[in-house]
Amino acid sequence: MNPCKCGYLGDTSRECTCTPAQVSWYRGKISGPLLDRIDIHIEVAAVKYSDLDSAHTGETSAQIKARVNNARMIQLKRYGQQGIYSNSQLYASKIREYCVLGLEEKELLKAAFENLGLSARAHDRILKVARTVADLDGSDKIGVKHIAEAIQYRSLDRRYSQELF
Repeated sequence: MNPCKCGYLGDTSRECTCTPAQVSWYRGKISGPLLDRIDIHIEVAAVKYSDLDSAHTGETSAQIKARVNNARMIQLKRYGQQGIYSNSQLYASKIREYCVLGLEEKELLKAAFENLGLSARAHDRILKVARTVADLDGSDKIGVKHIAEAIQYRSLDRRYSQELF
């Protein structure tokens, strides 16, 4: 989804031509309850040529594939014969069972919940994504860094809360 009708709101290389009313109308096309049902929403900036031409490389596709396959195996083993194949399928009682947090993690999630005005559904989505991030990290426990990363994947919640206050 573009951030506005022209697609350039927040772009550092081009100026948005939309009025605040147009931006509000455009964003109103997706409701809060619908947005809550999307696990991950992030803003992706346009790629600069210098970034494409850079010699710096991150993980290879093969490395990423191996981490994803390992995380999938962890999840299949964790849920056994429960009819659950991935963290995205967890329902409320299973979230409480498999997304156990320590005190620091709970405090971070509470702060995000209160500061961003998150819904109960967004709270649960963050927990499921944090469980997945921990699995990708090879961690049995969800840590502060996993919660923080999952919160970062709720960029539209953050953007809307900043605009409201």
